[in-house]
Amino acid sequence: MSEQPRPAYKRILLKLSGEALMGDQDYGIDPRVIDRIAREVTELSRIGVEVAIVIGGGNIFRGAGLAEAGMDRVTADHMGMLATVMNGLAMQDALERVGKFCRVMSALQINQVCEDYIRRRAVRHLEKGRIVVFAAGTGNPFFTTDTAASLRAIEINADIMIKATKVDGVYDSDPFKNSGAVRYERLTYEEALTRHLEVMDATALVMCRDNNIPLRVINIFNEGDLMRLVTGEPIGTLVERG
Repeated sequence: MSEQPRPAYKRILLKLSGEALMGDQDYGIDPRVIDRIAREVTELSRIGVEVAIVIGGGNIFRGAGLAEAGMDRVTADHMGMLATVMNGLAMQDALERVGKFCRVMSALQINQVCEDYIRRRAVRHLEKGRIVVFAAGTGNPFFTTDTAASLRAIEINADIMIKATKVDGVYDSDPFKNSGAVRYERLTYEEALTRHLEVMDATALVMCRDNNIPLRVINIFNEGDLMRLVTGEPIGTLVERG
């Protein structure tokens, strides 16, 4: 029998963009993508990693985009928060179909579909081996799900925050528009802020920096990268305190 891989981290916060769930579609959730992510997350749990997840809502609604089109910003952001609840419920369903217990905890009170976010209860779920999906952002308008992910990572004392996107790290320019874009192996939070690199919004970066939470940016579409990262391989770009 092959030896079970040993995790380099005990507790992680995985930040998924809503767009990642679309796959090749223009809108919504691609069942093949969310099922694969659920299987990969379940494998992490089976080797002893405690996994919390924050999912954006951009595959359904983007509050900032709606506001730019003329909608009241608070209303638009509340719609975006509800979109993250929908994604969280979809992830819960995918995880439970592969045999993993999952709890969705919302920063907005929606008791009929998910639990309220209570920090101590969330930590207890993690300690019991359940996957926890944090939904509805911070519960406040004008804050992104990146900021929500940073906040939750700090609150649960995560060892690392992993941002899973459509690119395999942080680049000095958009790799989809510039074929000569250079990928960074490692950055400090100060460098990410001063160079205006689109890692996360500034509030999220500052929160991670000030609370000494390391960040890894990886490509969620590279199957197996998540496991390789959690077992110690230097996948993607590392952003940490200088």
